[in-house]
Amino acid sequence: MTDKTKLEQPELNEEQQQVLEKYDNESRFRKFDNRIVALIVTILAVGLSLYHLYTSYFGTPVTLQHRSLHVAAVLALIFVLYPPFKKSNRSKLPWYDVLFTLMAFSTTVYIFSDYLGIVQRGGLPNTLDLVFGVMLVVLVLEAARRVTGWALPLLAALFFLYGLFGREMSGIFRHRGYEWHEIVNFLYVTTEGIYGTAIGVSATYIFLFILFGAFLGKSGMGQFFNDLAMAIAGQTKGGPAKVSVIASGFLGSINGAAVANVVTTGAFTIPLMKKIGYKKNFAGAVEASASVGGQILPPIMGAAAFIMAEILGMPYSQIALAALLPALLFYIGIITQIHLRASKEGLKGIPRADLPRIKEVMKERGHLLIPLLFLMYMLFFSGKTIIFSAFLTILVTIAVAMMRKTTRMSLRDIIDALETGARTAVGVAIACAAVGVIVGVATLTGFGLKLANAIVTLGGESLMLTLLFTMVACIVLGMGLPSIPTYIITATMAAPALVQLGIEPLVAHLFVFYFGIFANITPPVALAAFAAAGISGGQEMRTGFMSMKLAIAGFIVPFLFVYNDSLLLTNTTLTEGILVVATSVAGVVMLGTAAEGYFFTHMNPIYRIVLFVGALLFMNPNVFQDLIGLAIIVVIVALQWIKAKKTNQAEPPSATV
Repeated sequence: MTDKTKLEQPELNEEQQQVLEKYDNESRFRKFDNRIVALIVTILAVGLSLYHLYTSYFGTPVTLQHRSLHVAAVLALIFVLYPPFKKSNRSKLPWYDVLFTLMAFSTTVYIFSDYLGIVQRGGLPNTLDLVFGVMLVVLVLEAARRVTGWALPLLAALFFLYGLFGREMSGIFRHRGYEWHEIVNFLYVTTEGIYGTAIGVSATYIFLFILFGAFLGKSGMGQFFNDLAMAIAGQTKGGPAKVSVIASGFLGSINGAAVANVVTTGAFTIPLMKKIGYKKNFAGAVEASASVGGQILPPIMGAAAFIMAEILGMPYSQIALAALLPALLFYIGIITQIHLRASKEGLKGIPRADLPRIKEVMKERGHLLIPLLFLMYMLFFSGKTIIFSAFLTILVTIAVAMMRKTTRMSLRDIIDALETGARTAVGVAIACAAVGVIVGVATLTGFGLKLANAIVTLGGESLMLTLLFTMVACIVLGMGLPSIPTYIITATMAAPALVQLGIEPLVAHLFVFYFGIFANITPPVALAAFAAAGISGGQEMRTGFMSMKLAIAGFIVPFLFVYNDSLLLTNTTLTEGILVVATSVAGVVMLGTAAEGYFFTHMNPIYRIVLFVGALLFMNPNVFQDLIGLAIIVVIVALQWIKAKKTNQAEPPSATV
């Protein structure tokens, strides 16, 4: 297979690394010259991973102690790995970051040493409680600034100020006001603030699944997905673009990092798309939309689904099943537009002779599917906890990788995976800790309920208006933030507005989850699209708007499943489910056709608008609307076929040689 075209995940060149660092703060870490410091980082990261593996099997300490230790270790890694500013020296560890690291550990040492006293004081903090509480809040906000950028810590700081001065406000957002020591105590020594649900999920599910992804990556799973996608779709019309969608979707579901996925996968796929004729803005948009969509694709959904399961108190399997059809519709919509664009512009795929064969790919790395299948069995059928399932799946991954020399992991590889997993997890963990400040103040002041009431009031009890206002709120809140904290914030602030109007909690949470994620491809702050434009050489805003067009199904389907949750395959019989799948798939294909404006031949604007309406009617699970939508689709398709036939007959035959 060495002479075949393979979708390698190459080392990023200097320009691509700069693009990654520009749009992904988590990539701006230190690389130490001093081997002793580098060894300390490795020991700290590996120790954190081993601690979480140990607790996943033997059980965790008391909740507050476990979460505080998780946060302290994460803070320590951040202050060691991430410099305070872009232009700071990245090869040396300054004294003040050593001090910050020691301060971070002191906050959990205090909780372990005086746990009974903290519990007994219950809301009446002493001086040391407040000293360590203030220290923790400051450290969390500074660490979040270094890793995620300014947006999240500024938002957290604004909420802290709201807690202090809310009594000075007028209108529905006014509250009785809290003293600084009340807020600090609530954020530090309760499980409603920094050590709340978000960090609780980070310290269990999220960390373990990120670690699982690190082991999959070390075993060669990424290369397997890439080669398999190339073997399946590489030779079709516009093949490299379809390969990009398949590979980025698979990888995005596991790692949940849209910008990093864009740069690593796009480093190969975007040039290949441009090489066969796709324009640079379109090539970047394909990679951006596909990478973002991975976070709504089961089985892992970038780990956000586990937070949803925790918040809603329902089995993860139920959430994954509900999210499956909308995610598939999202990708079908993208592939439809890719295929039609290739047909319209006469773009070909890669010659089959230059592609790896499916049989060869499966023979070399196909056994790597076993851990994923095992994970699905454990999550859906075993009845075991999610944490225990993740632990066993990591062990199975190591064992399965040993089956072939090309995937076998050495002791060094295992240590690297443990370190990589911890280093990757710190970005999500610190975001969850910073979100704890926001959620904590919102809980203390009742801000979430106040905002929900405001959204409902603005919507005038109109469901559609409320959905539109909620969509805008989610996109604005999601701009510049990682997907997991975005979901937590929108679940706290926006989802309650929909629940107030009688929408099922699962439906409401999926709605806000989708639009929080799609902020990554929605201008003016479309980080995933901007990163893709940096690789393709395209224009940032045009790539962003083109990403939105490719992802059109993702912007429409949430509205449809709010009005009819059959699209989530809940409360449906087998026959109804099959009908819903068939009509929604056909509808989203026509939706993509209307967006691209091509079917057999170019489509005029009137036909596109009519077909768009027909597709929406056909996608909505309702027999009467299905019949109207089907009639519209049949008529438009017939008219397009007739137009194409006339056009072909009118063209003069090509001259023969």
